[in-house]
Amino acid sequence: MDDVPVLHHLALNESPYPPLPSVRKAMRRAVAQAHRYPQFYPDDLVERIAAWCRVPPDHVVVGSGSVGVALQLLQAVIERGDTMAYAWRTFDAYPLLAAMVGAQPVAVPLSTDGRQDLDALLSALDRRTRVVVLCNPHNPTGSLVTAAPLSAFLRRVPPHVTVLLDEAYVEFARDPDLPNTSALLDAHSNLLVLRTFSKAYGLAALRVGYGLGAPDLVARVRRQQLPFGINAVAAAAVRASLRAGGELGRRVDTVVAERERLRHRLAGAGWHVRPSQANSLWLAAPDPVDEGAAALTRGGVRARHYPGEGIRLTIGSPQANDAVLAALSDVWRHAAHTDADRPRRGDHAAASRHGLIRSP
Repeated sequence: MDDVPVLHHLALNESPYPPLPSVRKAMRRAVAQAHRYPQFYPDDLVERIAAWCRVPPDHVVVGSGSVGVALQLLQAVIERGDTMAYAWRTFDAYPLLAAMVGAQPVAVPLSTDGRQDLDALLSALDRRTRVVVLCNPHNPTGSLVTAAPLSAFLRRVPPHVTVLLDEAYVEFARDPDLPNTSALLDAHSNLLVLRTFSKAYGLAALRVGYGLGAPDLVARVRRQQLPFGINAVAAAAVRASLRAGGELGRRVDTVVAERERLRHRLAGAGWHVRPSQANSLWLAAPDPVDEGAAALTRGGVRARHYPGEGIRLTIGSPQANDAVLAALSDVWRHAAHTDADRPRRGDHAAASRHGLIRSP
């Protein structure tokens, strides 16, 4: 199947839309000045993002994507041999970042319904723990820790542990019980909230993210800032995107509408698809995810496949999502045909466990 061309790239949770015309225009202007250095530190972006988020500038740190800010935080608070806890599976970069700073990773399994197990995460914290990560909405499952459970979790985290709350997908969340990040930041000085311009704002290649936190914590993170670390084209694109918030918001609404269309259509085709608050859907075993991944490849769709575990499907254009539907509907039609006699052999329970028979 290596010779099948990839027509639809749905593996990295990228926006299906290119930068807006106004953003591209700002980028071109910045390119014309490429012989000049950007700001030593991104103070202009800090001030603009702070005004946009309605917080003082000393509550904001900017870095090379949200993963860059995460690394700065770990460099600021972790010493070699400290531990860093996170749910697993999650964003693949977190164990890599832990290794980069010499931290011992503590991976806490997700609950059986694909959610981050807050009680288990709390039980994993000890005197050696310096950071605990929550990805909310969660990558890759799209689940959400709602307001009350998140607030209760933060109250129980020891003050020597910094909470890294990764909100890379928060713009796609539509749950009415979405946590109030501003209130949480006011209440917890050991909290750093990560945001990014890569996902909803469609600037993945330009690598700009930011963190929100208490001034003392932000000051420590800023001390790890790389000079000249945000290039001028990226900075110009972010400034233009902030001015185009309404138009970009409508793009996000379109992605959310496509997410719900795809989810309902996949459920109608036989897949157990849980609600998602991200720009992706999660298909999990015991549904036939390995067969699904192969069918997607045959259909020219590149998704994120975790063998034996699940498929993360980025929400793409309507055309890309229709290609997903065509490929994955065939999986269930094939499964229904090849296993039609399995219940008659007295193996109904086993077939159900493996996702080959749907519950009524």
